[in-house]
Amino acid sequence: MTQATTITWQENNKTKEAFWQSAANNQPPKKIQVIDDTIKADAAYKLVCEGTALLWRGDFQNAKHLSQAISRRIDNRDLKPKAKNKRIKDLKTGEGPSLKDQFHLYRKSQIERARTLGMLLVELTGDYRLPYNRAPDIADACEHAYGKSETHQPRLVSLREILGLIGAYEWHKKGVEIPQLDASITPSYGVYSPVRGEYLELVNTAPLENVSVAFDIGTGTGVIAAILAKRGVKKIIATELASRALVCAKHNIQKLGYADQIKIVGADLFPSADAGLADLIVCNPPWLPAKANSAIEQAVYDPDSQMLKGFLKGVKNYLAVNGEAWLILSDFAEHLELRTKEELQQWITDAGLTVIEKLDIKPKHGKASDPSDPLHQARSKEVTSLYRLQVA
Repeated sequence: MTQATTITWQENNKTKEAFWQSAANNQPPKKIQVIDDTIKADAAYKLVCEGTALLWRGDFQNAKHLSQAISRRIDNRDLKPKAKNKRIKDLKTGEGPSLKDQFHLYRKSQIERARTLGMLLVELTGDYRLPYNRAPDIADACEHAYGKSETHQPRLVSLREILGLIGAYEWHKKGVEIPQLDASITPSYGVYSPVRGEYLELVNTAPLENVSVAFDIGTGTGVIAAILAKRGVKKIIATELASRALVCAKHNIQKLGYADQIKIVGADLFPSADAGLADLIVCNPPWLPAKANSAIEQAVYDPDSQMLKGFLKGVKNYLAVNGEAWLILSDFAEHLELRTKEELQQWITDAGLTVIEKLDIKPKHGKASDPSDPLHQARSKEVTSLYRLQVA
């Protein structure tokens, strides 16, 4: 791992410096103020909202409490009189925001929330230690997320990122149970975890006949490729562009015992021409056409549906005679008015493909039945589908 950016600040009348660490490639803050346990939550909240990063010099558990206090204040921002009056005005006129506007407001608030919470910083030593009272040992979690340390210099990193990589490492150690495999998948930091199981059930039950060779496009953890292998597909090429996901998928396939059936390769969508043609090509692209703001979000957000369009446009060139392409996609974007059903169908038609069957399943995750979720109106109608496509 290389460290490229040095950040400086004033502390005890001295200029100090460290490397800036951000897995999300966030820019370093322009202004840093050193704080400790004596700061009040309201004062800290005011500073971070104004763009001042706060470097913690107190007890680590108290830093977590301060982060939670800032989080609560962010949650309460909508209760300000101006926002409250705006909602009342909408009710009187009957002109509430559209579902599309609600989504963009939600995304804006989530991005601002992440930015604000990311302004509380901690110091990380060169050997991945937190030099604070009551701080946990996070060396293994940091090495999992960042790679082996190649410097003795300290780093500044957001507390939010540290807590995130601790949580991701716990998931990595525990694994995610996949009923379709009768085994667990080990997710990695920055790689989307297959916690929504309904799309895996579609892959596990869709008709699968005379398939000798399959491609899994954008394999992520490798879970879809593993299900295909368990269903009896003898040769599978699973592609992935993200380096973290490549390592993660190779680890999972090896652990599950499918290394002889599945080859993991680095590629942007389809494998190279020497891979030949496939009887089945599966793709589970990001479901929402919007900008991703971190590595993990790239599994959810696909700007201008680039991956979806790229898969549809190119897939017929890699299909064997009578081969099938399976597109796994939620209609959540349609309910959010980000894409229409007609647009998707037109992209399929323009790609020279036809839908021979569409298999549907309702989501089972908690947000689908949570009325307090900001996007509940759309989530409650969501359906996940597996489109069986053939060359027209």
